[in-house]
Amino acid sequence: MDLATIQPAILIASLMVSSTPILLAALGEMVVERAGVLNLGVEGMMITGAVSGFAVAINSGSPALGFLGAAAAGAALSLAFAVLTQFLLSNHVATGLALTLAGLGLSALVGKPYEGMKAPTLPKLDLGPLAEIPFLGRVLFSHDVMVYASLALVAAVWAVLRFTRAGLILRAVGESAEAAHALGYDVVRVRVLAILFGGALAGLGGAYISLVRVPQWTEGMTAGAGWIALAIVVFASWRAGWVLVGAYLFGGVTVLQLNLQAAGAAVPVALLSAAPYLVTILVLVIISARGLQGAPAALGRSFHASG
Repeated sequence: MDLATIQPAILIASLMVSSTPILLAALGEMVVERAGVLNLGVEGMMITGAVSGFAVAINSGSPALGFLGAAAAGAALSLAFAVLTQFLLSNHVATGLALTLAGLGLSALVGKPYEGMKAPTLPKLDLGPLAEIPFLGRVLFSHDVMVYASLALVAAVWAVLRFTRAGLILRAVGESAEAAHALGYDVVRVRVLAILFGGALAGLGGAYISLVRVPQWTEGMTAGAGWIALAIVVFASWRAGWVLVGAYLFGGVTVLQLNLQAAGAAVPVALLSAAPYLVTILVLVIISARGLQGAPAALGRSFHASG
């Protein structure tokens, strides 16, 4: 094994790119769960965003429009979930699983004509002299706009939840929907808006995979990223800063295993490829052992205004 082929600056820069779709999806799901809603349909929304963004980018020639289309598609799919769970009071878990299956099937159907095509991708931002700084330039200043947008979203979500009235209302709904309703807040509206936000971010995460990481359409290309995003929310104890840490941790495992394969590591390729998912399972086992610390009290519980 030749470890000299692994360059730290390129490794860390690749980590940031690899982590961006998971970070976007996990951040959106964290907001949804802080509102007391458990949406297991993240994988379905991501793959729908991936195929929708790809199709829009191919037909318009604009990756920016592709991302907008992906966000709209993810939000539209999440709206179906919102209607079923918030108005028809269906079970959150069953509805989320159905959403994932629907997204996977829909994406396979819509994406069939686009297999093998190459999509226009986002260019890297030109940050001038900053990109020439040794090591830091390659690591921090050589990315596309979505990498920086994802980091800005983490900061924005943290600030909104911690310092604003809207964030306080969202957290109150997630802790006790009945108490929030008694205080005059529209619980259903708050939850629906949170679900739409989560769906839009999941769609953006999916589009990042099909338009930047692998700028082509392949059926099932999210490859479980939505499930990892769900695990990261639990790992992060529903805190935005730790969502960032978790996403970069899991993204780092993915990039590291690819680099180890390229370096000729004396480890079976199948085991290296399974490493991110094995780490996910291990983390969930550890979290289960210590309990769901920090989980919103009303998570997964349907709400019906009695009067």
